[in-house]
Amino acid sequence: MITATTMLYLYVETPLHAGTGSGLSSIDLPIQRERTTQYPMIQGSGIKGKLRATAEDEFKGQEQLISAIFGPSNKPGESSDHAGALIAGDARLLLFPVRSLNGVFAYTTSYDVLSRFKRDVERGSKEQILSWDVPTSVSATALVTTPSDVQANDVIVLEDFSIDAKQDSSVNTIAEWLASYALPDLGAGNYWANKIKSSLVILPNDNFRDFVLYATEIITRVRIDREKKTVAKGALWTEEHLPTDTLLYVPIYATNARNNGSNMRGDEVLAAVEPLGTGKGSYLQLGGDETVGRGIVRIRWGS
Repeated sequence: MITATTMLYLYVETPLHAGTGSGLSSIDLPIQRERTTQYPMIQGSGIKGKLRATAEDEFKGQEQLISAIFGPSNKPGESSDHAGALIAGDARLLLFPVRSLNGVFAYTTSYDVLSRFKRDVERGSKEQILSWDVPTSVSATALVTTPSDVQANDVIVLEDFSIDAKQDSSVNTIAEWLASYALPDLGAGNYWANKIKSSLVILPNDNFRDFVLYATEIITRVRIDREKKTVAKGALWTEEHLPTDTLLYVPIYATNARNNGSNMRGDEVLAAVEPLGTGKGSYLQLGGDETVGRGIVRIRWGS
């Protein structure tokens, strides 16, 4: 039985490739996506594995604690005596950056994404009710903040598409909440918080889906033949990445510890996990291509 919940926010600082293996399209290595919505995501097993690896670095010599939180570390083929108390959901999309004619880029989201986020937050606790509601959608129109850095003459231009825009004070309320409670400390003073407050755009659902499908970052990689100084045969490929400045959220749950040697409650499990990563400047590395600087995310635990 789940006894405690929290939220983990991930802000992408370098392009992130959480892959699915070989693709069937023009992209050789696509990213993980939800089956029905096609929104980018990161599977919960990857999130939990990274948290466990971080815990093993920071909780050296505390095998019983690690076992209680994450489950025993068994050899392949061996069964576990008990499950871990920590439950990590999939990382879901909350804000997606899109190139803008005004304001460099916009933080985009949609009515569907905000509604799912609100549901996920409020599912965890009856007392954890968000201070804002998702605004009513306006047909073929994007809602923006008042004022907005990305709007010009009642339109916004994202990538090569022009969309009618309407200022709405409810977008300001959501932007203020995201800046205060979801955005990690990214340095540079209040720059990034102010950026969200002036560049948040709530897109119609179909427009948002199209951007997250076709406006991700595609990186071409090669391997050089050292003797010939040319691309090695078969060593040219493309990788899809979540772009820098994407914001994701991960629902985190906990049960009471299941092993006989621990009497940790669910809230104590979360209290033990939440400091993870803070000793490294609140950074985690997720996905592939670690040695070329990909997948650096800044983290923030929800209150």
